[in-house]
Amino acid sequence: MNLRCAVAVTLILLPVASFSQTEAGTLPASTPLALTIDRNYPMRAGEAIRARLLYPIFADNKLLLPKGTVVSGKVVELRSDRSRRINAELGGDFTPFHIPTVQFNRIVLADGSSVALSAGTATDGAPIYRAVTPTTAKGGFVRRHIDAGLDAARRSIAVFTAPGKGDRMLQFLYGWLPYHPQRIEKGTAWTVETTASLNLPAQPAPPAAQAAAPRPPAARKPHLWEQRETPTAPPATDKGTWTIQANLAESISSETSTKGQHIQAIVAEPIYNADRTVAVPQGATLVGAITRAKPARRFGRTGVLGFSFNQIELPNTPAQTVETRLTGADSAAQIALNSEGDAQSKPQSKIAVPLVLALMASRPLDQDQGAAGSAPGQAGRNGIGGAAGLGLVGIAVGIAGGSPYAAAGIGYWGAARAVYSRWIAHGQKIAFAKDTRIVVETTPRHSAPIKPNAQP
Repeated sequence: MNLRCAVAVTLILLPVASFSQTEAGTLPASTPLALTIDRNYPMRAGEAIRARLLYPIFADNKLLLPKGTVVSGKVVELRSDRSRRINAELGGDFTPFHIPTVQFNRIVLADGSSVALSAGTATDGAPIYRAVTPTTAKGGFVRRHIDAGLDAARRSIAVFTAPGKGDRMLQFLYGWLPYHPQRIEKGTAWTVETTASLNLPAQPAPPAAQAAAPRPPAARKPHLWEQRETPTAPPATDKGTWTIQANLAESISSETSTKGQHIQAIVAEPIYNADRTVAVPQGATLVGAITRAKPARRFGRTGVLGFSFNQIELPNTPAQTVETRLTGADSAAQIALNSEGDAQSKPQSKIAVPLVLALMASRPLDQDQGAAGSAPGQAGRNGIGGAAGLGLVGIAVGIAGGSPYAAAGIGYWGAARAVYSRWIAHGQKIAFAKDTRIVVETTPRHSAPIKPNAQP
């Protein structure tokens, strides 16, 4: 009798055990791995880097690597960031900026063991922002533009009030120096592709979060100047819709893409039916086209890029027709999605920075609070004017030179650069690199769900 009970308990717990572990399997070549770092690293060749997976990795509809898996590597090369150097030198910063090239070569598994990873080098790393579709806008044309301006002002204020403000202030002060140390910023992300298949053993899943979590503080209405929280995931959808995570199969951009251009995306995570059969397998292909492409133009006019998918290709199954809407996309720049799913840049404050710099530049010409230009008060005003144009270098030149007109000229140079970059230069380009993670939502499906033969 005891033996029968033991066998029954084992059979009952077997499915539970299988769900609590990642399964053994082979990670194919050309699998994209999105990686990010959770601390700052010195900008130097040979520096060891520990990154984590931004998203879980599936193969054959089986979870092989959970989100947060550690992937280690090192900086193998520092390339000169020429465009950033030139722009910084125009502002009095002569730091030789670099772009790190990182080679990731090992995956650290949950049990502490590691396996060798063969992948391409990672370069052009940048923080990743998740753009999501906005909530329904309230009010008319004027109200919407006022709200956009307030959002831009709140983002500027958040620089000095949000968590981590001490480090941001330190980096702000570094920016005034003619030379300062560099680092690989926390939150920098890269996407690399595996160059060879990799066999992975079954591993325990990450420990579940504690059930008895502390009660969150009571919700309150944020103050006018406080930044509103942006949702990190699309809102809950109506029954019958699919929310699909996929990676773009090619690069697209507001500058080079054209309306009607054929595009594809590879489904990264399987979608299950209610009975745990696979509705959309990992590796299925979304097929669609560019619906809108407007390049960035002069006078700060930003680019616009829209795309959608109308077919999904499943293994050994005729292509299915679907209607989708882009509800989320990763980007190295801060962009926003409108209600139609088109990507465009977030509204930026074009007045505050140029105005502050112009006021600083005018201080050396204010003769009401002191007499001669050699007076201590005039020297201080000269320093303020020089700081507006060339930072610490401008302060030194403004004070040492003694001429209020020279100091004001340096300050107005900085104000002119700010006006040019915000009002005259090309606006922000909208671009998504190959393997960019996107989130699309299908319209409600009234037909029978797709049920391929594959099982989870």
